[in-house]
Parts: sequence; C-alpha cells; structure tokens
Amino acid sequence: MVAVFSRLVAFTNRHPIIRGMISYGTIWPTSCIIQQTISGKTWENYDWMQALRFSLYGGFFTAPTLYAWIRLSTIMWPATNLRTSITKAVVEQMTYGPAALVCFFFGMSLMEGKTVNEAKVEMQTKFLPSYKVGICFWPVLQTINFCYIKEKNRVPFVSMCSLIWCCFLAYMHQLRIKNKELALGENKRLLKN
Repeated sequence: MVAVFSRLVAFTNRHPIIRGMISYGTIWPTSCIIQQTISGKTWENYDWMQALRFSLYGGFFTAPTLYAWIRLSTIMWPATNLRTSITKAVVEQMTYGPAALVCFFFGMSLMEGKTVNEAKVEMQTKFLPSYKVGICFWPVLQTINFCYIKEKNRVPFVSMCSLIWCCFLAYMHQLRIKNKELALGENKRLLKN
C-alpha cells in the first residue's frame, strides 16, 4: 500500500494537473453531499447522481481550467510577493471567476439534461448573487494561495478552499428546486381552500 501511495505521489509530482483533478473530483462531490445533509437529506435519499455530476465537473473541467489559469498567472507575474499575489487574485476575480461561474451553472444544468434555454435562465438567475459572495470569498484565499503555497500545490489548495464554496454553489444550484417545491405546496394549499 505504501508503495502504491509513493508511486501516486511521484506521478502527481510529475503531473500536477492530475493532483488537482483528483482533489476536485473528490472534494466537489463531498461538498455536494455536505450541502444535501445540511438541507435535511439522509443516506437513503441523497441525490448520488448530483454528487457524481459534481465530481465529473470538478475533476474534468474546473481543475484543468484552474490549473491553466494558475500556470498563466505565474508566467505573467512570476514573483511571489504580497503585491503580486493581490494583483493575481484581483485579476482572477475579474476574469476567471465570472467565466467559472457561468460555466458552472450552464454546464451543470446541461449535465442534468436541461435545454440550452433552461441552462441560460439558470445561469442568468444565479450568476450575480453567487458572484457577489465570491468577491468576498476568493480574493483573500487566492492572495494566500499565490503568496504562500507552492505552485504545484495551488490547485489542491483551492480545491480544499472550494469545499466551502462548492457547498454554497450546490445550495445556489438547489434553490430552484426548493423554490419549485414551495410554490407547488402553496398552490396545493390554495386549491384546497
């Protein structure tokens, strides 16, 4: 077992994008399950397909795009001082952040089998509230990331921070379902009266 783990560590040291993909592919579905637990679901009624979608999306889309952004930002601003780290974090929040949110809401909707128009509405409805929260959350964490974390560990560090962020995104993504359930309950109540 130790030999297998050593080989995995050596492999991910040679291919840091894989380290990010593994961490995102694990942490994002964990966030989804945490969010479902907070909302009252139990082992018997978890939406396991949603957790799988979060794993696939996090591992195969978010991790590679974030890895590319981190590599690009390191090339553009190679220094690792506080000023450069703040610059990277602000630029990321203005460029990568909005693109990542649009892709998340649009992509997850498509993965659920929704139409392009439904995915567009989902993205338009949830983008701005999510972005407002992201402005408070990510710049601080990314400044720490760019200033103190080695480049090979930056994507896994962000994936650990995204445990909280992804719980929030899962919550935002599920708001539509909760609102529909509330509206149906209210409609049934009104019809009874």
